[in-house]
Amino acid sequence: MLKLSINDETSRLRTVVLGVANSNGPTPSIQEAYDPKSLEHILAGTYPKEEDMVVEMEAFNQIFKKYEVTVFRPEIMENYNQIFTRDIGFVIGDVFIKSNILPERVRELDAIQYVIDQIQPEKVVTPPEEVHIEGGDVMLWDDYVFIGTYKGSDYKDYITARTNRAGVQFIKELFPNKKVKEFDLIKSKIEARDNALHLDCCFQPVGKDKAIIYKRGFREEADYLFLVQLFGEENLFHITRKEMYSMCSNVFSIDTNVVVSEKKFSRLNKWLKKQGFVVEKIPYAEISKQEGLLRCSTLPLIRD
Repeated sequence: MLKLSINDETSRLRTVVLGVANSNGPTPSIQEAYDPKSLEHILAGTYPKEEDMVVEMEAFNQIFKKYEVTVFRPEIMENYNQIFTRDIGFVIGDVFIKSNILPERVRELDAIQYVIDQIQPEKVVTPPEEVHIEGGDVMLWDDYVFIGTYKGSDYKDYITARTNRAGVQFIKELFPNKKVKEFDLIKSKIEARDNALHLDCCFQPVGKDKAIIYKRGFREEADYLFLVQLFGEENLFHITRKEMYSMCSNVFSIDTNVVVSEKKFSRLNKWLKKQGFVVEKIPYAEISKQEGLLRCSTLPLIRD
């Protein structure tokens, strides 16, 4: 059986579920686009090709092999996008929580059922129907559970709003000993440069005391200031609107001193190296056209 253990974003990774791009299916129609960035590339004729995304994901997989991380992959379903495993579930402590994701994506959970079957049944939680919550909106940091949400009255009209107030309340009740801090995120159905699809699209901790952040991803300045006070201004790397659009905050930590990053993130990668991190640079720009990157492609199960 798998003994789950996830208590932060950066401790030494031991076991992870990495998505797959094989048999990803044809380019979606305009009506099938889940986010404004995918829509932008569908309209422009630049939506990523399966063969390019397979190469990028294999580069990521090779980094995990280098660090002797146990990697599970979803069972391949024909003509189905299974890249972003972070959306379909997440671990807090030793509990696996299934996400209530968009109805069109429910089959993605079936593809990792063989992994879920290796977890003690009492440690697998399925939220009630009214709870919407996705793994990209959930981050662990010390005693905190950070959760990205959208509090607008028009929540139901936004396909980009993935975690609701009921989702936040669900986590508060499930983990009463945790400090649950919610962040109201900026959403846009039409402009990817102004859409924080998940919390990890505008914020992510790295190392033991640092973080990447995009100020304008937060609807309330108080939420941004909370993170500035918690981490310290000197420990934050502020990204630009263009860098947010490129998914610059969506890197992935294998250890407190090892970060996997997109090779074109030159400004970020330079800063990371200056802070003493080992930066494993890989190509991931094609996958980013679907408004997701490295963290989105992973579902960590065990960290030290």
